[in-house]
Amino acid sequence: DSFDILGDGVKELLVGRDDGMIEIYNFESADDPVLRHDYALSESIVSIQGGCVGKDGYDEILAATYSGWLTGLTTEPVHREGGSGEELKLSQEMQSKISSLRNELEQLQMKVLQERDKYQQSSQSSTAVSSVPAFSVNDKFTLNKDDASYSLILEVQTAIDNVLVQSDVPLDLLDVDKNSAVVSFSSCDSE
Repeated sequence: DSFDILGDGVKELLVGRDDGMIEIYNFESADDPVLRHDYALSESIVSIQGGCVGKDGYDEILAATYSGWLTGLTTEPVHREGGSGEELKLSQEMQSKISSLRNELEQLQMKVLQERDKYQQSSQSSTAVSSVPAFSVNDKFTLNKDDASYSLILEVQTAIDNVLVQSDVPLDLLDVDKNSAVVSFSSCDSE
């Protein structure tokens, strides 16, 4: 997207990447855009948009991720400074908003506990049927020309416990910074 998130009267380029990076580029000169800010998310970004969403006068960047999360970055200051000994007083509107969110959170926690109990009871009955849920996998296998390697990226909307990679040719697995996996090698029976 293009949006004036820096408030300098010139639109910046907002980029959301497959690796989870949000980047803000500024066109200070006519030659190349300059990276002004970046922010890393833990999953790929499928959409990005700039605008004023949450509070008048404060612009934001909204990014939708592969699993459906909506993340916002705002220009609103997160800290307020008070004089010495002053306490920060919340407005009545903010206090009611916080109270409403706490009540909603408690209701959701109760609902999760009820559904978990209901599932436990149904799974322990003699007529219980177990099935694997259907889910889509976002996968990419791309060649990195710089070091002649391939990058395998897997994203699923649930936790990934195990990934089995089987190959007819020898493989060297390289670790990367964003990788949280524990690699285990085993030889394959040729039959």
